[in-house]
Amino acid sequence: MTMLLKDLSGFASPLSDNQANQLKQAASELSPQQLAWVSGYFYGISQNHAVASVPETQVAVGTPSQLTIIFASQTGNAKGVAKQLHAKVVAEGFEAKLYDAADYKLKNLKNETHLIVVASTNGEGEVPDNAIEFYDYLNSKKAPKLDKLQYAVVGLGDSSYEFFCQTGKDFDAALSKLGATPFLERIDCDVDYESPVANWQSQALSTIGELFKESNVEASNGVVQLPLSSSASEYTKQSPYTATLLTNQKITGRDSTKDVRHIEIDLEESGITYQPGDALGVWYKNDAQLVDSIIAAVGLDKDESIEVDGKPTSLQQALIEQFEVTSSNPQFITQYAEKSASKKLLKLVEDKNKLREYAAKTQIIDVISEKKAKLTATELTSMLRRLTPRLYSISSAQSEVDEEVHLTVGVVEYETSKGQRVGGASGFLSNGLEEGEEVKVFIEHNNNFKLPTDDNAPVIMIGPGTGIAPFRSFLQERDSREAEGKNWLVFGDRTFAQDFLYQVEFQRYLKEGLLSQLDVAFSRDGANKVYVQDKLKQNAQQVWQWLQDGAYLYVCGDAERMAKDVQATLLEIAQQQGGLDAESAEEWLKDLRKQKRYQRDVY
Repeated sequence: MTMLLKDLSGFASPLSDNQANQLKQAASELSPQQLAWVSGYFYGISQNHAVASVPETQVAVGTPSQLTIIFASQTGNAKGVAKQLHAKVVAEGFEAKLYDAADYKLKNLKNETHLIVVASTNGEGEVPDNAIEFYDYLNSKKAPKLDKLQYAVVGLGDSSYEFFCQTGKDFDAALSKLGATPFLERIDCDVDYESPVANWQSQALSTIGELFKESNVEASNGVVQLPLSSSASEYTKQSPYTATLLTNQKITGRDSTKDVRHIEIDLEESGITYQPGDALGVWYKNDAQLVDSIIAAVGLDKDESIEVDGKPTSLQQALIEQFEVTSSNPQFITQYAEKSASKKLLKLVEDKNKLREYAAKTQIIDVISEKKAKLTATELTSMLRRLTPRLYSISSAQSEVDEEVHLTVGVVEYETSKGQRVGGASGFLSNGLEEGEEVKVFIEHNNNFKLPTDDNAPVIMIGPGTGIAPFRSFLQERDSREAEGKNWLVFGDRTFAQDFLYQVEFQRYLKEGLLSQLDVAFSRDGANKVYVQDKLKQNAQQVWQWLQDGAYLYVCGDAERMAKDVQATLLEIAQQQGGLDAESAEEWLKDLRKQKRYQRDVY
């Protein structure tokens, strides 16, 4: 490229003299490898008429890969960390590949020399769905010896759970058992992971530089192929789009024990695009009244000036916008017990299981109310987690709603001896935000929960409660595409009269033929409780036949009970209807996952 640029003026160039000079100046400062990267980058832009995003595939073609980064991600956090690390490694001039664990070819593992695994933990120590096959392979007899591999693991998790960062720990143990050597010690990060991850990445880049300083001399002559962003302005968790709330409508009945809202948000002129199966990240604000109660409970002044991230703000504003003040966690309770010398809390801290149970059902204001502690504003904020956005499954298809995005939000609310408590994000969307007001949002793409590209393929969707959200978007999309494939929806909730979400829409789809079958399970309408897995059992022969005919099966909703019960039912159906033994049924389900015909979005 440098040689060509020297004589650029001799060509019929579309560049101005100033642009050509700027390009020559930039090129003169780049290494051959960096020039190869830039060449492919600009080629990608020319083919897609958009600004390229961070590359997700190899930056150079024709030379051996030096570093492979694999992410195991359920909600997108591990993916984000992996992409960020990959971009930094590439910017330093090193070769790197980035893989979703679901797309990584297991046979290549034996040839890897340097590997980084970024792994989140799903619920109580469970592996993210996209990494189950990779995880099982590492722990199987088929796994190769990896004594030539150097690796590092980044674990993401929530210390409120007993098996904190268990997936990261498991990957670390499996790689070590296979003979691999860590080039960096594993890091286990809590929900506010940004700062420790940034520090770890700096250390990792330095170490990678030492490992590869002799191996990246030769440049590649290959062309780089990069995935491109869908628009010139990609909004992210760090740089969200300021959208407008259009609609906030309660869609459960007056006498329902649940409050579920249909939310519509305006994305007009943002250029944001999304696909069915994606999630919307919502940056919410804490309730001002709750914040004032917390400040008063520890005897502080809400107008006191404090510094957060090097910027001055009031204590009240900081707690509204930057810190988690609803859900408590074991670390906060432990620290507050020491500060307050509360006998009840100190005794609780001694039993980890009881501490976790208490944290799961007790908000911060209720912990503080146990006994007043004398705290400074800085001490209080240092004990709190940083606010993180809430992800909601999108319940609309852009082909149907254009520049809008819809959500189905279950309001978290419950009574305690000290009054009613409401969830932070759900409370903000349902009661803290007026129609016409602004909310900061971003799209979290989920490539592991997508409709089949074949419009003739049958689809089975299982989504009780607000787990119905992505299936509303699926059906809108299938309708827009005029897809010929059959659609079967299994929905469940408490009562038909009060809790049948989007009833009119789904019954219309059934009447029009878009829905081939609609099964509903209402657990409190009869003497016996009926759940979605019971509907699968009742239709076992049909479920098996649909799957034999190539159906794609999707599950969305509660990970702790519902998703496990549905999976157990599928295994039972495979044994009863397919004549498989228990081991063969497990293999059958694994094979469905590999084919992406069994996908889950559970939380």
